[in-house]
Amino acid sequence: MAIYHSGVIFADVDTHDPDCWKLNNYIKRGGYQALKRIIGSKVPAEEVIAEMKTSGLRGRGGAGFPTGLKWSFMPRTMPGQKYIMCNSDEGEPGTFKDRDILAFNPHAVIEGMIIAGYSIGASAGYNYIHGEIFELYQRFEEALAEARAAGFLGKNILDSGFEFELHAHHGYGAYICGDETALLNSVEGHKGQPRFKPPFPAGYGLYGKPTTINNTESLASVPFILRDGGQTFMDKGIPNNGGTKLFSISGHVERPGNYEIPLGTPFSKLLEMAGGMRGGKKMKAVIPGGSSAPVLPAEIMMDCNMDYDSIAKAGSMLGSGAVIVMDEDVCMVKALERLSYFYHEESCGQCTPCREGTGWLYQIVHRIETGQGRAGDLELLNSLGNQMAGRTICALSDAAVFPVRSFTKHFRNEFEYHIENKKCMVNHRWC
Repeated sequence: MAIYHSGVIFADVDTHDPDCWKLNNYIKRGGYQALKRIIGSKVPAEEVIAEMKTSGLRGRGGAGFPTGLKWSFMPRTMPGQKYIMCNSDEGEPGTFKDRDILAFNPHAVIEGMIIAGYSIGASAGYNYIHGEIFELYQRFEEALAEARAAGFLGKNILDSGFEFELHAHHGYGAYICGDETALLNSVEGHKGQPRFKPPFPAGYGLYGKPTTINNTESLASVPFILRDGGQTFMDKGIPNNGGTKLFSISGHVERPGNYEIPLGTPFSKLLEMAGGMRGGKKMKAVIPGGSSAPVLPAEIMMDCNMDYDSIAKAGSMLGSGAVIVMDEDVCMVKALERLSYFYHEESCGQCTPCREGTGWLYQIVHRIETGQGRAGDLELLNSLGNQMAGRTICALSDAAVFPVRSFTKHFRNEFEYHIENKKCMVNHRWC
């Protein structure tokens, strides 16, 4: 799998070196310089947060909320325990960037979390790691041990008077725990189900204490921003879309992998970097931001730039940056059936519209795919989606609806052909 970078998270990281993740190599690349300067000079937390705002860094987990602004929500002067959380529960189909960060540059996450803890007044943090990448949980524990032994974690860090401890916590592969409040419940030992909001985590989070939660890629970007300057990071991207972004490109391309490129890069350039379409096939569609993002036809996607605003204007979401490319041989009915099955299986069952609705979505798409589709099924799917979207505690219900709406909108003729002819329009097989 390819890894391409343009000078932030994977800058100077030799991913072919089995020891590239270790502390000594991270320090050679300039690691922990930002932390040493900040806590050594006792830089005011307000200045650190201001620099983060200058960087324009937006949350890299999917929502795209400004990181510096999120840090400012923490009531850091309030007495009592506060927490910083890293969300490494990467479970959405097509998304595989965070695991490469943990594999090849875990100390960037650790340094980012320490700086975040300093900035929001937290003395403890947790990294919640997806249960299906247990070997990376083990690697992160080893990296924590290195940082602790070197004096970057614990009491009186580098004789600065600042205290911070960091722990790893692994889940068991539940997609729902990617929701930040379900993650909090899981760490506390409860069932991984989302909480009602408000209260929001910044006021009532882990163990009822103020908590800030950021994505792995977001926190791994922090050391660069605080070392080289927020404006330097901002200038790598475009207005309102500062810096670089990791895109996990998969599907029918010659070189699937993670590509760290400036936000605002044309999609055509990213596709070229990934080697173009596999076997010279024609591109049919692209899901630009993970499986929950609305699919876009090839002709629309080829005119897009890879940034939050451009993708939103085209009718989809940048999301986690998981780019799923589909060629001309893909049956869109079959693809949607698989996605609908995923969300049906991953619903936690807490909210009735999601618990029942995801199952109904899958059943309807499944019967269309298997030649049992009925007249009116497409209207029924749309009506069902209207009863699900925006009516649940978390966004999983919406995530299940977005693919259904976009697939049936842009490729309606394929669904109608399945229903009317009981066979596939693409490969002409009988259902």
